[in-house]
Amino acid sequence: MAMSDAFHIYDTTLRDGAQQEGLNLSVHDKLIIAKHLDDLGVGFIEGGWPGANPKDTEFFQRVHKEITFKNATFVAFGATRRPGVKAADDLLLRALQDSKAPVVTLVAKAHDRHVDLALKTDLDENLAMIRDSIKFLKEGGQRVFLDAEHFFDGYRSNRAYAIEVTKVAAEAGADVIVLCDTNGGELPDELADVVNDLIQSTSARLGIHCHNDTGCAVANSLAAVSAGVTHVQGTLNGYGERTGNADLVSIIANLQLKKKQQVLPEGKLEEAFRISHAVAEVTNVAPSARQPYVGISAFAHKAGLHASAIKVDPNLYQHEDPASVGNDMRMLVSDMAGRASIELKSQELGVEIGANKEAVSRVVDRVKEMELRGYTFEAADASFELLLREELDGKRAQFFIIKQWETIVERDLDGVVTSKASISIEARGRSLDATGNGNGPVNALDNALRSGLEQIYPELKQLSLTDYKVRILEGNAGTDAVTRVLIETSDGQSEWSTVGVHENVIAASAIALEDAITYGLLRMRSKSE
Repeated sequence: MAMSDAFHIYDTTLRDGAQQEGLNLSVHDKLIIAKHLDDLGVGFIEGGWPGANPKDTEFFQRVHKEITFKNATFVAFGATRRPGVKAADDLLLRALQDSKAPVVTLVAKAHDRHVDLALKTDLDENLAMIRDSIKFLKEGGQRVFLDAEHFFDGYRSNRAYAIEVTKVAAEAGADVIVLCDTNGGELPDELADVVNDLIQSTSARLGIHCHNDTGCAVANSLAAVSAGVTHVQGTLNGYGERTGNADLVSIIANLQLKKKQQVLPEGKLEEAFRISHAVAEVTNVAPSARQPYVGISAFAHKAGLHASAIKVDPNLYQHEDPASVGNDMRMLVSDMAGRASIELKSQELGVEIGANKEAVSRVVDRVKEMELRGYTFEAADASFELLLREELDGKRAQFFIIKQWETIVERDLDGVVTSKASISIEARGRSLDATGNGNGPVNALDNALRSGLEQIYPELKQLSLTDYKVRILEGNAGTDAVTRVLIETSDGQSEWSTVGVHENVIAASAIALEDAITYGLLRMRSKSE
């Protein structure tokens, strides 16, 4: 169930977070992340700037067709009209209207020097731009939030003008005016003083948007909430340019666990660890082990000093129960470590464990052992389900055996590179040899595997590989490296992810491909029964 409108958790991972150096999200990536954010239960998901670039325009078109949000409201981001142009004639404002997003967040200048130097217009025209743009979108039936950019620097430069921006936006019909620490230079006590002043000077509903340049983005956001703002913006895992944005995971956990303020739907905070790591796999940005609440080291204790105390009471060395955010204590003495999360995940996947405690223990042990080797199952549900079913059934679901494979990559004198693969398979008592070409060795291997198996399982024609990600994991010595491959597959109706790990990238890909096709066949069989 969606939360009430009294307090907003507003996610801007897909727009502001995507500005992080080295982070490059495809439209497909953005669709997957949007689903994860909705599963977390955030109130608003800012999708990007429709009309500003082809990728965001395509994303907005596909979101309406492909995602039905359970918890979140989808938001389009854009700017106020340009100086000297009517709102109705501004093409980017029209694109915001055409995006069909129920909410639009408009960015506007709240700093007098920025109006002068960046917009190259006068202070009154900037106020008119804010007023006209909000009214134009409101008249079209959209709800409007205003991001007051560089607000805190603007407040110090010209307090009266920064407050006037807030008042004009509220009077024009903006539901929330978001105070942005765009340069990230604020400290909590100073920021709280400014928010307090605004709350006394205006009746506008206020929000906060912080960057982490002083290392205080989460603290600044919490200080603003304590001072009275009821709308908090941030990104999952603190993604963002320079040193990042305020990490929404930490903000939410602190509000719910420390301040006892329920800001997500009931039961959703327990999904934080899983979703944080699943999104990290999609972004291909290695998660920080020391991230508060959801880092793998957040509740890890070294043996020795802590051990005897933890045996008596784990909370002697923990500020919260790790399970409250879906994390685990990493030095539990009993075999209960991980059991709850395995049981929860099984429920979610629709796999009945029942009272089979031994099987759960085996799954816990196998997952731990595989994670040591570089596997991750947070973003590879299908591989996890195959492992789970194997332990419950006593045997692995096996529709085929790959006996041997080979890939060749050649470059000719003209610089043309070709990839070929050959594979030997056994399925339903038949031995098959197949070959495939592709734009790379993995694509060639995928084509060879399918062309062989489709002779026996023609239903595999429905499957297509939709995404492929490689992450090089740190090796133990010297140039040693382990490669983790994440593959996403679709049957036209739904998608699933599988994982493979090996020193060799092609071998890791082959493991993930084998899981992907096995899972696809398992799904098709269960549907036809």
